[in-house]
Amino acid sequence: MYTLWVVFTLQALLLSPSLVNAGGMTFTKPQIRVTTTFSDFDARIMDHWGEGGGKWAKVSPRHPFAGRTFGGAKREEIRGTRAFGSGYPYGTGNHSTIARRPFPFGVWPLYWDQNFMNADEYGPHYDVVRPGGFIAYIPLRTTKAHFNVTDDEVYYAVGDRESLLPLMVSYVTWCHVTPAWPSRLNPSLPNATIKLENVVQYFRGSSFALASPGYNNTFARTTNSETKESTPLPGFMEYSPFRKCVDSVTENALAIMNTIPGETGVDRFVDALALGNVVVVGSMVIALGMIGALLLQMRKRFQLYLYGDPLLVQQARQNRQAEIQYERYP
Repeated sequence: MYTLWVVFTLQALLLSPSLVNAGGMTFTKPQIRVTTTFSDFDARIMDHWGEGGGKWAKVSPRHPFAGRTFGGAKREEIRGTRAFGSGYPYGTGNHSTIARRPFPFGVWPLYWDQNFMNADEYGPHYDVVRPGGFIAYIPLRTTKAHFNVTDDEVYYAVGDRESLLPLMVSYVTWCHVTPAWPSRLNPSLPNATIKLENVVQYFRGSSFALASPGYNNTFARTTNSETKESTPLPGFMEYSPFRKCVDSVTENALAIMNTIPGETGVDRFVDALALGNVVVVGSMVIALGMIGALLLQMRKRFQLYLYGDPLLVQQARQNRQAEIQYERYP
């Protein structure tokens, strides 16, 4: 088992590593590259244990979802409910379908059988370009030596393969999960290991889920991503410290899209105002626009005071991006 865990850890770290310094020691932090255009393979980075946030952007032309908004969501917005299509901090629109939605965390939602809520839009025909790779599942089991669990208490993490690999390392480390390899999920099979009705919790814009064959949600096929109705969890599951552990690790460690390099807190605040992310009504819209314009001017002057010529600032950012190969595949 120890050997499997070591091999699994190495594979997870080799996905797309970055170096992190903590306590004087350097660690390799897993990352996922998300292609945003096929013209020159520009990409953005998703970080495990990352905080997210920052600017949103749009998928470039020559991509299946060209023009869609992606990014900008924060770690604290990652939890959904048991309703498919939940967990979106913005862009839900029609609650009866997940078609034409943006990607706040940088990834696409899962897909289920029978084109449920038009999920075929993100189906297996696009797995070759799906951020993080094809949809897979991985069993989450532990032993009675660490938790008071019954023999049938098993959960499954469901999501893209590259999110699952390093997340399993975190499950093993924090929840004493028995190491296991991911398997490809085909929800259309009659004997599929995981079904829509088994989902206990959605995360990250319904692109990731925790599920259990021991749970059957009779409200799962309700075509409303905002519904709060669901079958209660069985008692052993509701109060299980093991379930709470894997739930907490998922919430805190699951990969989400990074901010853009060089973006500051002032940038994010001003851009939020300028882009209209603060909801206002009536005359406040005009006032907010004036404030946004004023702050934009203040930011330019502040940056000029700190860094000098804006052209030099832009050149420094470009050099930094080139050094860490952030926006492009090597």
